[in-house]
Amino acid sequence: MLKFISFGSGSSGNCYYLGTATDALIIDIGVGIRTLKKHCKDYGVNLSKVNHLLITHDHADHIKSVGSFSHDYKVPVYATKLVHKGIDANYCITRKVATELKETVEPGLQLNLGDFCVKPFPVPHDASENLGYEITAEGVCFVIITDAGCITDEICEAISKADYLVIEANHDVEMLKSGPYPEYLKKRIASRSGHLSNTDCGTALAENMSEHLRHVWLCHLSEENNHPELARKTVEAILRSHGVIPGKDVMIEILRRTMPTGPYELK
Repeated sequence: MLKFISFGSGSSGNCYYLGTATDALIIDIGVGIRTLKKHCKDYGVNLSKVNHLLITHDHADHIKSVGSFSHDYKVPVYATKLVHKGIDANYCITRKVATELKETVEPGLQLNLGDFCVKPFPVPHDASENLGYEITAEGVCFVIITDAGCITDEICEAISKADYLVIEANHDVEMLKSGPYPEYLKKRIASRSGHLSNTDCGTALAENMSEHLRHVWLCHLSEENNHPELARKTVEAILRSHGVIPGKDVMIEILRRTMPTGPYELK
């Protein structure tokens, strides 16, 4: 049975675990390595079973521990060429990924990684490059879309395929406008290469989700420009306006920013 755990989701660090009985992968590893090891011990997760590291993009809150984890467990790191270059150049990453552990992915090209079939797709964000991942295992399609400035055709297609979905609901538009951030940062977040608002997230779900979508987790919520209940209620209200009943047709949950959320059994 497929297991999903979020070990952190937000600007303080992002890290997501997906595992079968015999294989596991981690998507992004922006939490501290000691913190990750402690969480995994608490949750009974055997890190030696992790055989693949998938990276979405090269911002520090997604790659903080990628070199350390890859080195300690001899796990290959899958990212685009540009993202690998960005990791190498990022001064926040003290231990870099060894050359022999770098694996290159390209948007649209499918990978078979152990128990997992992985298809990367482009996601607009102001990193060197950014990917979402469509991951199939044991007949289940799991999709993750984080740090998305806007909704694209590729994102719509991925949402339509998902049985389980992690998607960004970063900010409330009015909270961002009236909040403490300087104007240049507000513009960056609201831009088409910034972050997805609660409203845009809910609309993308309502317009593209299929009847087989079972569970949605809202990720990467801003601490300053959002609130978990506000994000959930905004998305749920949009779904209801499209005839979708949250809690019956689909479950909507929030991934905690600095603490684990889960585990969940995906079946």
